[in-house]
Amino acid sequence: MGENAIEIEGLRKTYAASAGQPPKQALNGIDLTIPTGSIFGLLGPNGAGKSTLINILAGLVVKTSGRVKIWGFDQDVNPRQSRAAIGVMPQELNMDPFLTPRGSLEVQAGLYGVPKSARRTDEILDLIGLGDKASAYARSLSGGMKRRLLLGKALVHHPQILVLDEPTAGVDIELRQMLWQNVRKLNSERGMTIILTTHYLEEAQEMCDEIAIINRGTLIARDTTANLLNKMDAKTLVVVPEGEAPAEIALPDGVQMSRRKDGALEFDYHRHQISAGAVLDAVRAAGITPRDVATREADLEDVFLNLTTAG
Repeated sequence: MGENAIEIEGLRKTYAASAGQPPKQALNGIDLTIPTGSIFGLLGPNGAGKSTLINILAGLVVKTSGRVKIWGFDQDVNPRQSRAAIGVMPQELNMDPFLTPRGSLEVQAGLYGVPKSARRTDEILDLIGLGDKASAYARSLSGGMKRRLLLGKALVHHPQILVLDEPTAGVDIELRQMLWQNVRKLNSERGMTIILTTHYLEEAQEMCDEIAIINRGTLIARDTTANLLNKMDAKTLVVVPEGEAPAEIALPDGVQMSRRKDGALEFDYHRHQISAGAVLDAVRAAGITPRDVATREADLEDVFLNLTTAG
């Protein structure tokens, strides 16, 4: 396999007009590559086009134009091979309530044409923590267990790429930790490429090697997580003074100060323009003795909001 698990060029999707509504441009010429073996974040506000993109990758939505290659297979030339290379864990809990977890995985494997000798049903059940529920009816499972089963169904055909569409939305902390433990294991031990969409930005910041941000059907950012954070070089220096701070403080150009109700002072600045030391020098020059000092840097939420609200 080459260096990219997925290659997308000029991808467009326009939904036809309906019920008096004009045609909707869901994707507007997306160009995107996703490296093999990475954990890749796909972020964007509601209605940005993330689900449309995922459904096109999964073969559930037909693109209007463009080119999609999955694991080296062109969707238009080798549709079966490209679909076999990818597994999708959807947001929706879609399963037969009268099937057991073992039965669900067996049926799913059959739909993908996996021969019985190549099926890993019990291994997958243990991986997702449902080994002891293998013979229980799906309708008796908790919401968290049903989400685990969706992950298992996405793995039955041994895909090289796993797409997780909002996998931890509405789940408890224990399930979230279990899911990410499994994702890291699949990525590190099997080299599986993981594509993640999530509204929990701290989750993407912790998990993802690289991130793409889509807004209004357009790719507006794509870089390593570290580089995206570095592009937002805003920092805040929080100073808790001994006693009351003076009303006027002479500050270097580019530094903004605000006073908190608890008496602490917050100094906002850009680290590439000025250093924290220069800010502290100005604080001391004003006769302030710091009792406590802390700094706060931009996180992925700041980057996301900055990019998606621009213009």
